Amino acid sequence: MGSEAPRRVTIHVTGFKKFQGVTQNPTETIVSNLKTYVEKRGIPLGVTLGSCTILETAGDGALPMLYKVMESGIAGADDSNNEQVVWLHLGVNSASIKFAIEQQAVNEATFRCPDELGWQPQQLPIVPADGGISQTRETCCSVEAILDILKEEGHSVTISKDAGRYVCNYVYYHSLLFAEQKGHKSLFVHVPLFSKIKEETQMEFVAALLEAIASTC
Repeated sequence: MGSEAPRRVTIHVTGFKKFQGVTQNPTETIVSNLKTYVEKRGIPLGVTLGSCTILETAGDGALPMLYKVMESGIAGADDSNNEQVVWLHLGVNSASIKFAIEQQAVNEATFRCPDELGWQPQQLPIVPADGGISQTRETCCSVEAILDILKEEGHSVTISKDAGRYVCNYVYYHSLLFAEQKGHKSLFVHVPLFSKIKEETQMEFVAALLEAIASTC
């Protein structure tokens, strides 16, 4: 009886454009440069960096683009059931000095300021069919294992259970729902500003993050 081939992992990455208070979003720079960076650095066998997309920093108004990107990930996936698709979303926390792996998203949209398309919901359920605003969805990625790998490599990283209630949480909640429905995985990671952790270090972190995700799938 032959052994099964190792499961391939394809990781699609998204970042965000600017928003109120953050005129240069580091995730836009990271995601825009990620393919070139990974090509130079190299990536483990069996791991593919899929689409790299910059999303408008908006909730409801940005959903068509989010779902278009995620549906395209399905269209390009291997239908032999030998591929794990992972959605990695990057957002910025301008108050942080560490990277934060977000364990969950909350079914609540309460925006502290209007998003980039002018929407400012208050205490609205993101997915009404899921119930009230206290409902949560958790990632099925192995966050503790990913954390351990990244810490061993010297990165300043922690696990968070609160992705806020703004656009990051909004996108993450929708992505977790989509991933559950399609048999994919979803993970959100907050990064600091480049003034807190320099760009080159952040690029190194995200490349290491891709490898850590793949090795724990």
